[in-house]
Amino acid sequence: MTQGASAVPGRRTVLGAAAVLSTAALGVGAGSATAWADERRSEQGSKGGKGGQGSSYKDLPSPTVIAHRGASGYRPEHTLGSYQLALDMGAHVIEQDLVPTKDGHLVCRHENDITGTTDIAAHPEFASRKTTKSIDGTSVTGWFTEDFTLAELKTLRAKERIPASRQENTLYDGRWTVPTFEEVLRWADKEGRRRGRPVWLHVETKHPTYFRKLGLALEERLAKLLRRYGRDRRDSPVFLQSFEPSSMEWMANLVSCPRVVLLSGAASRPWDFTAAGDPRTVADLIKPEGLKRIASYAQGIGPTLDLIIPKDATGKLTTPTTLVRDAHAQGLILHPYTMRNENSFLPADFRRGTDPNAYGDAFGAFKAYFDTGIDGIFTDNPDTGLLAAADFRG
Repeated sequence: MTQGASAVPGRRTVLGAAAVLSTAALGVGAGSATAWADERRSEQGSKGGKGGQGSSYKDLPSPTVIAHRGASGYRPEHTLGSYQLALDMGAHVIEQDLVPTKDGHLVCRHENDITGTTDIAAHPEFASRKTTKSIDGTSVTGWFTEDFTLAELKTLRAKERIPASRQENTLYDGRWTVPTFEEVLRWADKEGRRRGRPVWLHVETKHPTYFRKLGLALEERLAKLLRRYGRDRRDSPVFLQSFEPSSMEWMANLVSCPRVVLLSGAASRPWDFTAAGDPRTVADLIKPEGLKRIASYAQGIGPTLDLIIPKDATGKLTTPTTLVRDAHAQGLILHPYTMRNENSFLPADFRRGTDPNAYGDAFGAFKAYFDTGIDGIFTDNPDTGLLAAADFRG
């Protein structure tokens, strides 16, 4: 994150204040996958699932603070360092995005294009694998996870995705490898055993239609891991999510854990709809009849914040839509995305000063969104979100 000298104390103040909330972090068991799954199932029968099962998503604090790609405002995203910091800060849920390797392992990257999030460009042995592909209708040039085995991918190191905005995060470039989702599950079990509470995860299937056509279907691989680590039940501490509704419909056939349909701009169309020739857009999905259909296979939606409160031509917030009310009427929770502290990412009403990378009035923006009745929110800055949620709850 690009912070000038005057902005650094502000960051430290937020981090320090959030430390008192870190005991609110949620965690879940350790040990081998089989032993932990057996223990949790036993507890479910004898103690109501106290160890990891039996804790419904409805019991999470409201508003729920979801660490977007971990504490990505402070560490390179989707690294164990980012996840650990988010957990230590007290984030209620921690997000992972999943893409596959050539040999079928699920790894945590926001995109299958790893050009901007790893040091791949510094590896001459992989120079010939740079290519251009069409990903969900968009031409992308770079290096892609599906062209590498896991062993090859593990020779790379993660780095900050937006160094111009988050220069301080570049301090941690090269410190961590790209984690597999199985490594994250083991980490969550270990950390949860230490804390005595389940570590909640929010897991996204990325570009599922694209990968299915490559013979690298995400859903079956994800379900297999969830079953192996005892996170496949209705009361398991994990949300599943996707921008493609059909992916969540398919996951509903494989596991019982709660599912969330992600929603981009109103005029956009989910890629699985485009591939299937379905003319519906997100605008159709957020109508009462569309939400009713989503509620038949999912427990929530994850809309972009602009679907909650639109912005005017100057970037300022306007009047909230009826989406929160309409979704709640169908029994759906709302986990919108994404709040960040920097001016460039905030609504214009909450920007402070002229430096786009300096922190604005993030607390004011959080309150505006919390006032709409949302159930949770994704944020790159979990400490700020936790303090804002505590203020909101009074």
